[in-house]
Amino acid sequence: MEDLTMECRYTEEQQQGAMKLIFNYNDVFFSFFYDDEGGCIHRSREYAMNYVYSGEMILDNGKEQIHVGKGECVFIPRDHHITMYKKPCDGERYCGIFLSFTRSFLREAYSRFRQKVSVGTSKLDAGVMKLPRTAEIESLFASMTLYFDPAVKPQADLMDLKLQEGLLALLHVDERFAPTLFDFNEPWKIDILDFMNANYMCDLSMEELAHYTGRSLATFKRDFKKVSDLTPEKWLIRKRLEVAYAMMKGGGKKVADVYAEVGFKNQSHFSVAFKKQYGVAPTLV
Repeated sequence: MEDLTMECRYTEEQQQGAMKLIFNYNDVFFSFFYDDEGGCIHRSREYAMNYVYSGEMILDNGKEQIHVGKGECVFIPRDHHITMYKKPCDGERYCGIFLSFTRSFLREAYSRFRQKVSVGTSKLDAGVMKLPRTAEIESLFASMTLYFDPAVKPQADLMDLKLQEGLLALLHVDERFAPTLFDFNEPWKIDILDFMNANYMCDLSMEELAHYTGRSLATFKRDFKKVSDLTPEKWLIRKRLEVAYAMMKGGGKKVADVYAEVGFKNQSHFSVAFKKQYGVAPTLV
């Protein structure tokens, strides 16, 4: 699926082994995963709520795992990078509902809900937040389960009302949601090399690198030239090879253990790049 608000990427093996269906109704996504566990790199460019109707979802940010079970809902911040696993549980396939709050939707909603923004209220800390089971949240998603049937297609204005209802439910959970969601400032530029050193193993396009560092693509390329003599693509390859070399030389790991961990898609590509960089095959390190 390709969409500006949600990207899910599956490995070839997972695509072959799992059946999935995803429907998008005006920024409200209904998803089904039928067979084995499905994992995807998920980068929500907008604020979002994800409700698990059945099955289980596991969110991994590299430091901790958050398990979201049947009937539970999480808030996902804008531009937050996580690995999401959706899997059956207790004999039930995974079914979930994902509400995406775009910046244009929030700008329009702000005119109606601005009174809920209290002066001096701090914003939420960055990170995924498991939401409490409030009556507002439970009734919202209970009213939407009919649309798991792909033959029943809701009207766009009705889905807009559901997004408004979801927004209100968040505002009632914690007053800090208001200054967080209704912050329309453009993102600040962040240090390019700091970001790339922290995310070199991720499969990010140049457009995505620009976006996540608060830049246009043209500005990203111009700023990168100021900090490196390499192109961003060559910098990433060199960084991955350096980390892989250290893991094999100092950590005693094998080629098969490191190539994917540092961001290469296949072992043969890794081996060719490694030999070009170091003059020997990685198996000889």
